[in-house]
Amino acid sequence: QVQLVESGGGLVQPGGSLRLSCAASGSIVSRNYMAWYRQAPGKEREFVATITSGGITSYADSAKGRFTISRDNAKNTLYLQMNSLKPEDAAVYYCNLRTYSPRVTDYWGKGTLVTVSS
Repeated sequence: QVQLVESGGGLVQPGGSLRLSCAASGSIVSRNYMAWYRQAPGKEREFVATITSGGITSYADSAKGRFTISRDNAKNTLYLQMNSLKPEDAAVYYCNLRTYSPRVTDYWGKGTLVTVSS
């Protein structure tokens, strides 16, 4: 049974920081390809960052240099550290699990809201 629960969102001023968490069931974090996506009002969901089971990371151009994706396998938890936040970063952030057998399959949490405003 796949369960993904995001937390850590809130209101922050431009230039501030937030750390998002995704608590996962079983051994999801250690065994699978995982990612963060976000969706702003009136816009489509967009990719933010990914991490493989081997620890290889990648980022969207908008996140590179400011955001860091990481994991704690013992706690089955995925993280997204966000620094130097901008108003355009405001969105609902979603935790994503991707599996590949027998086909590519995506699972999602319910999201956590990030608001960036002065």
